[in-house]
Amino acid sequence: MSSALVFAFVCLQVSLVFGACPHIIKRADWGARAPRSVTHLAGPVHYSFIHHSAGPDCHDRATCQAQVKAFQNYHMDTHGWPDIGYTFVIGGDGSIFEGRGWNVVGAHTLNYNSVGYGYCFVGTFTSHVPTAAAQKAVKDLIACGVELGKIQANYVLRGHRDMGSTACPGTAFYNLIKTWPHY
Repeated sequence: MSSALVFAFVCLQVSLVFGACPHIIKRADWGARAPRSVTHLAGPVHYSFIHHSAGPDCHDRATCQAQVKAFQNYHMDTHGWPDIGYTFVIGGDGSIFEGRGWNVVGAHTLNYNSVGYGYCFVGTFTSHVPTAAAQKAVKDLIACGVELGKIQANYVLRGHRDMGSTACPGTAFYNLIKTWPHY
């Protein structure tokens, strides 16, 4: 057996055992502005926080990407934050957009930004839940974070409303995430 074939077989076995990380649309690929400053996390985080954007849903890359850019502009220009607040943003088509990304303190969950990552789903999920593709994307992303050592294996999943006075991530979605592992 050729060495290239052996390597391909080993890679296939590894991804079947550990799972492959989902595709993440990098900041440069969605047209992110440069952050004004960056604060790095001390190590793997203990929390994964689920948010919704409380705006229109998106179901294709172009529409979702426009929303992500609007979030960044709002966070930087209106709130005066150094960057988009979320760690990652999830579109209805299952697209994952890098917000602040791994290892960076976000601005998503007051008093918990340095101990967790914030995953924002584009849309309002008061009376319906995100698409199956979006749900799978975040589950795969969190599993990837655990595998990469970015998230503690015994992490705790919470909705934004668990940590403060907000309706986020919407009642329908909140009721669903309470059935997910680690909640």
